[in-house]
Amino acid sequence: MKKIVPENLTAQLQYRAAGNPPSTLPSAAISNAFPGLEMDFRNVWRLILEGIELHESSNFVVSVDEKIPEAAKELRNNYQLLTVQGVPVTATVTGPLVPDGPDVPLPKAGEDSQLALEWSNALAGVLHSCGGHDVECEFQSLDPPLKNVKVVLRLRAFFKAGQAVIARELAEPGALTQSLCSPWQNDYRECACFYWAASRPDYVNVETGEDGASMGNNWMQKDRTEKSAKVYIVDDWLDDRLLSHTDLFQNWERALRFVIGNRDEE
Repeated sequence: MKKIVPENLTAQLQYRAAGNPPSTLPSAAISNAFPGLEMDFRNVWRLILEGIELHESSNFVVSVDEKIPEAAKELRNNYQLLTVQGVPVTATVTGPLVPDGPDVPLPKAGEDSQLALEWSNALAGVLHSCGGHDVECEFQSLDPPLKNVKVVLRLRAFFKAGQAVIARELAEPGALTQSLCSPWQNDYRECACFYWAASRPDYVNVETGEDGASMGNNWMQKDRTEKSAKVYIVDDWLDDRLLSHTDLFQNWERALRFVIGNRDEE
């Protein structure tokens, strides 16, 4: 009997080796970044363009290789990436400035309204069609006067040829875990608001009020129960009504309680 060996990368990526938990599969990733707590997937994208290093979660150029073409050396002077082969890596953030107001571009702390997209979403298509080839990239200076620069760089292939293994030139040993918090409890405390480096709740015991707005509790509230007043406390690690770093380090097994069906256990 011949053994069937999948040769396409999709089948290989979905394979779960004996002993590996479900959280090791790409489908378990939190926001295309954190499968379980084992790795920070964003670090793969930092070196996707040969000759420069990008910030793992934004479109900022962090460093420029000395061997990069002369035309691209300008990028070391505080630049951000705008497009790759015509594909934008940012999007305009819109919404109402006042209740029931029209959707308008929302400035970020006095800056423009552009926000960097996650690399896995922004570059999936262009990587599929252009991985391993030169692509035209457009950058913009962060310092006034604003200046746009177009540079041709090689878009590295994501996988080792013919295998569902991340290319070594994208992720050297240790790269996928270098930005994780240690100890792991830091991820529960540091990642504020509605984005988590760890797969955990934020807004629990939620009910709909008479005005249609939601009411509920912050999962980090110390005195939270299913019958607690439905008042959300904005996440602030200095607020003594919320769990602190020390609480989590010393007493996490009692502080972290189960939520079932979006409600605290009785």
